[in-house]
Amino acid sequence: MKILLVEDHEEIWDFLSRRLRRRGFEVAVAVDGREGLDAALAGPHDIILLDMNLPSLDGWTVASMLRAEARTASVPIIALTAHAMSGDKEKALEAGCTDYHSKPVGFTRLLAQIDALTAASPP
Repeated sequence: MKILLVEDHEEIWDFLSRRLRRRGFEVAVAVDGREGLDAALAGPHDIILLDMNLPSLDGWTVASMLRAEARTASVPIIALTAHAMSGDKEKALEAGCTDYHSKPVGFTRLLAQIDALTAASPP
């Protein structure tokens, strides 16, 4: 399974990419919104983990742009964000994200979200 991780903080992408690879996932990393958008469009990816606070293009914009493209419209997107205020989950879902995960990342919970979304996705 191919995961695109779009995250600008090296500690987080390093931690997540290493742990996901150990679980057997193929992981591509993009470190800003523009790079993430380009990588997603170049795809294919089975799921996208998208930080919402990114340089060049924020995650809200990237999610909206991915939903507007036929080739990425149905790819599950999990928003990764430190925004944990009331309404932030709804904002991420409205932008086009499929699910929401507040930081700090709980790896076991994130794996459960990935499993649930990829099991629900068409092959």
